[in-house]
Amino acid sequence: MNVSGKKALVFGGTSGIGLATARQLAALGAEVIAISRDPSKAGDVPAGVTLVKCDVRDRDAMAALFEQHAPFEILISAATGGDRAIGSFMDMDMDGYQASFDKLWGYANVVRYGAGHLTDDGSIVLVSGSPARKCKPGQVALSSVGGAVEALARALAPELAPKRINVVSPGAIDTGMVTLQGAERDALYTKMTENHLIPRVGTSDEVAEAVVFMVTNDFVTGTTIDVDGGLLLA
Repeated sequence: MNVSGKKALVFGGTSGIGLATARQLAALGAEVIAISRDPSKAGDVPAGVTLVKCDVRDRDAMAALFEQHAPFEILISAATGGDRAIGSFMDMDMDGYQASFDKLWGYANVVRYGAGHLTDDGSIVLVSGSPARKCKPGQVALSSVGGAVEALARALAPELAPKRINVVSPGAIDTGMVTLQGAERDALYTKMTENHLIPRVGTSDEVAEAVVFMVTNDFVTGTTIDVDGGLLLA
């Protein structure tokens, strides 16, 4: 797919990986609708990017948004959906564990209400995470949700064809989700990645490049691509 002149809806598109993806698509000439619960997080956005407020958990609002912007060729979701539970499963508050699946429900809403407005040559990309296949201590909720996202994409690929659906799975990425600053932030990232084959955190732009690849390569569907610095092999 040549994305120039195409319309892209990017959920979670006002921060982190989603915002980096929106910027890269706009730089390639796409018309980008960047959607989140708080568009003000985006700061300055380039030409070609329009900010829209919507919660992926609000089905009625999602359906209305898709009707408004249909048709479109590109549909991406990097929205987290809400809070994510961290820690030992046996000590975990089960409401917190259940709330972690808001990410999955958000993705399900994006596909369920958006795919019908996607052109037949269109592309859907979801973002999971490395805990789906390599769960470190305290990541049970993240692993469960990420695994479900990847299974959803594989299951949907035959049903949605010829439309394509794929997943990008990031490892440790430097985003605003880590609130520490300065030396504390650097120390955390050093500890997180000391055993990785590429011993550093990745950037949102590096993950966004993989998302754009999934959009533009017409011969890929039902696939997960890892952008994790070799975490899975460490």
